[in-house]
Amino acid sequence: MSHDSTAAPEAAARKLSGRRRKEIVAVLLFSGGPIFESSIPLSVFGIDRQDAGVPRYRLLVCAGEDGPLRTTGGLELTAPHGLEAISRAGTVVVPAWRSITSPPPEEALDALRRAHEEGARIVGLCTGAFVLAAAGLLDGRPATTHWMYAPTLAKRYPSVHVDPRELFVDDGDVLTSAGTAAGIDLCLHIVRTDHGNEAAGALARRLVVPPRRSGGQERYLDRSLPEEIGADPLAEVVAWALEHLHEQFDVETLAARAYMSRRTFDRRFRSLTGSAPLQWLITQRVLQAQRLLETSDYSVDEVAGRCGFRSPVALRGHFRRQLGSSPAAYRAAYRARRPQGERQPDADTGSHSPGQSGQPAPVGQPGHSGHGGQSGAPGPAGNSGGHPENPVPMQSRRAAASAIGSSASLSAPADHAREAYVPSRASLPGQRSGM
Repeated sequence: MSHDSTAAPEAAARKLSGRRRKEIVAVLLFSGGPIFESSIPLSVFGIDRQDAGVPRYRLLVCAGEDGPLRTTGGLELTAPHGLEAISRAGTVVVPAWRSITSPPPEEALDALRRAHEEGARIVGLCTGAFVLAAAGLLDGRPATTHWMYAPTLAKRYPSVHVDPRELFVDDGDVLTSAGTAAGIDLCLHIVRTDHGNEAAGALARRLVVPPRRSGGQERYLDRSLPEEIGADPLAEVVAWALEHLHEQFDVETLAARAYMSRRTFDRRFRSLTGSAPLQWLITQRVLQAQRLLETSDYSVDEVAGRCGFRSPVALRGHFRRQLGSSPAAYRAAYRARRPQGERQPDADTGSHSPGQSGQPAPVGQPGHSGHGGQSGAPGPAGNSGGHPENPVPMQSRRAAASAIGSSASLSAPADHAREAYVPSRASLPGQRSGM
């Protein structure tokens, strides 16, 4: 899945100034950067594949700080160029940054700002988005990064419209990608933009990767979040919510438990996580339904009740929007992949269901986020209609805090829940789900 903005015609139409050339790509490396992400633009733009029909780029590898640059496994790199070489590039790629909590060198940020002012295309792969944000190049723009770091990016740079569902986001003259392999997707997209589908397809065949990957980051969700969230008082409210997912309660209930007005709670929750509370709550209910479908024999109707949905219809709607499959189809596909004869404890009673431990294969493609109504939104406080027992084990403050982050990657059913990440910019028809 990708996002191609059509709201930046001025950026797309800007001309390169000075000595900059469109075919020159500068890759900006820093010490401590992971070698996989660093090698992606070097491989895509630095190898001559004209024999395969791929137009040639001219690569300049630049050190963003004094060397030698140490990378994964203790390797030391020596870049042939310094920051001055960026002045010749039509595209500048920052493949990664060593720490999401430390500021990049000011000299490198100045070079990026100057390159952007002179019409260069600026690209951030994975945590490279933090460098672009520190330079102010993502202010007011849509962007993405690795789903695990998206809440931190949104919190640290609130003017950036972070959308962690996307594999990459193209906003004209500034582009960002999700983690690791998504950098390949974005580099292929750049080749496609510059030279067309045929050139990008030829390069994809050489790299033995799909020319366009469908879906986004939803399928790779975890419950991780930077540890800084764990000390926040809202973690206690999150812990309570996770322990009572089997009940029907809404965001107003959570705000009351935090002794805040709904508006204050929404603002505080967003500043902490980058996500809307309603989006987070629905996501947690879907994740719990996922676990029950994998580990129990409860019917879909029973699963809906045990996860706090008003009805099975509400569960099916949210489940399909977020995972691209109906609950029944998801369970069938999950069990079809498990060897016969192995059984797993039931979520509540200790009974067993056929299966083995492991992750389910994705069923279908994750759905495009919608703007539908809230018929399946959590209702007033109360139990879940005949299923008062709690299927969710007690969680620590840190576990509860880490769960906040999982909402950052999934779609919300309503506009006010979705706006935390998605900018009000139109995308090209057919582009989001096609990449």
